[in-house]
Amino acid sequence: MSANPYMPMLGTIVETFDETPDIKTFRVVLQDEAAMRAFRFQPGQVAQLSVFGTGESTFVICSPPTRMEYLQFSVMRVGELTHRLHTLREGDPVGIRAPLGNHFDHQAMHGKDIVFIGGGLGLAPLRTLLLYMLDTRADYGNITLIYGGRSPEHLCFKAELAEWAARGDMRVELTVDTPDKLWAHRVGVVPAVLTELAVSPQNAVAVTCGPPIMIRFTIMALEKLGFTDEQIVTTLERRMKCGVGLCGRCNIGGKFVCVDGPVFTQAQLKDLPQEF
Repeated sequence: MSANPYMPMLGTIVETFDETPDIKTFRVVLQDEAAMRAFRFQPGQVAQLSVFGTGESTFVICSPPTRMEYLQFSVMRVGELTHRLHTLREGDPVGIRAPLGNHFDHQAMHGKDIVFIGGGLGLAPLRTLLLYMLDTRADYGNITLIYGGRSPEHLCFKAELAEWAARGDMRVELTVDTPDKLWAHRVGVVPAVLTELAVSPQNAVAVTCGPPIMIRFTIMALEKLGFTDEQIVTTLERRMKCGVGLCGRCNIGGKFVCVDGPVFTQAQLKDLPQEF
């Protein structure tokens, strides 16, 4: 990060493409080539992206630290800042304050089976950890991805989903609420699929992200399957505001999501006031 945590570094968009009707992916490089070469982060950390003249907001860096050709962000169009971001094209400048927050403890997951459970854009923070693990595949046990969306067109990273399913060293289970005529996978909500698959908690870690209602029922399903609170990990980057603990708008009790998170185990969340 810049020596001044409030001062964004200048970046340039080098590629954009649509994931869904309302989600766009941006690939960004820092304009200072030396800063780009020196940039380091961990899976799960986030950035504040600035659109000059409009504002800034928090987005997870959804490319892994093992692939540093660019920094990737996937953005849902939901408000003024994200609407403005969706108008930007290759060559446009953005501001970046990063890396911010804590990260997935991938070292503690060495030798364990990993179960990724995502919904919609919640696959973005999972993607950075999943790709990191695929790039260091020997360090981990079985890898399973359970991912769903409202419909096939609302699934993100479609090309990669097909690539992952074809790898042979991981399991991919896809589901949608409303299938189309070409859909050849599961139909139903993610927690129900998780329950049906009866994933074993033995020597496993479950990492989940998605809409809050999905996370709530996913955690309930994991608990019924025998996962302990320490075996369940999620991320709350949606609650982050300034990113450096100054504004106080992301606090949960005495914790700040931007400083103490955004990654938490369920055990850590249970110790916090249930305000979310």
